[in-house]
Amino acid sequence: MNNRIAVVPGSFDPPTLGHLDVIRRAATLYDQLHVLVVHNPGKEAMLPIAQRLSLLEQSIAESDIGGDVVVAAWSVGLLVDYATDVGAGVLVKGIRSQVDVAYETPMAIVNRHLAHVETVFLLPDPAHALVSSSLVRQVASLGGDVSPFVPGPVARFLDTGVQRS
Repeated sequence: MNNRIAVVPGSFDPPTLGHLDVIRRAATLYDQLHVLVVHNPGKEAMLPIAQRLSLLEQSIAESDIGGDVVVAAWSVGLLVDYATDVGAGVLVKGIRSQVDVAYETPMAIVNRHLAHVETVFLLPDPAHALVSSSLVRQVASLGGDVSPFVPGPVARFLDTGVQRS
């Protein structure tokens, strides 16, 4: 496995400015970065995976994030299976609080055990530390303005009211 190839996994439902911040910073740290939309069976998705992929691609393009960034989806098998398939030796996770650390740490240990894939945690920009996709979904579903929390393509998409249909 190559420690110069990394994967940033997430549900990205929807992508937030915090996600973009992690992607931007990770893209400068690794030669190739896979932004991976994963299905989380513990959550009911607001947006279909194809829509999340499209919004991520648009948001990354509009944000002028440099480097070799691949946007993909994975819904069958373990995350480390995808990492192994693309030769990635690192998973990059954004963490906002101790709650995220407590949730992510056991997974990081198991992923290292299963496939010798390391996990790197990136702390958020303070401007995005309290924003989550769950919060954005709630605000959007009630007709609130989410533009301070999401990239332009996501704000424009959510503003159409599609998520309330």
